[in-house]
Formats: sequence, C-alpha cells, structure tokens
Amino acid sequence: MEATAIVQGYMALGIGLIIGLGAIGACIGIGIMGAKFLESSARQPELTPKLQQSMFLLAGLIDAAFLIGVGLAMMFAFGNPLLSKLA
Repeated sequence: MEATAIVQGYMALGIGLIIGLGAIGACIGIGIMGAKFLESSARQPELTPKLQQSMFLLAGLIDAAFLIGVGLAMMFAFGNPLLSKLA
C-alpha cells in the first residue's frame, strides 16, 4: 500500500474518533450537569437564578471544548499537515 493511502486511512479513523468521542463526552457532561442543576434547584429554589447562570456558562464551555475538537478534525481532514511531509 502506498504511504499516502495509509496516512489518509488512519487520518479518517482519527477524525471519526475525535468527533465521536468528543460528542459523547460533551453529551454526558451536559447531561450530568443538567441533572445536578435540577437536583440542586429542587433542594434550594431560591438559588435557581444563580445556578442557572452558572449552568449556562458551563454548558457553553463544554460545547466550546467539543467545537475545538471539531475544528482540529476539520483541519486534519482538509489541510492535512502530514501529507505534505510525504510529498
């Protein structure tokens, strides 16, 4: 097999893992955070506005981490720096 084909094949596998595992991690993180928010809001309803603000901030940070992974995956998909070393 040609070296370029091997690099492209493994890169496709790596891109799938980056996006797939990142999405799974973000979904689990937001799910756990939402469950804890509902639990704490039920215990102390007077703290709901402050907790809601913190929850939305953390949800944005969790999604930002996932989107950074997607950006890196797209960089490897369309502007692969490893293929230029082989040419």
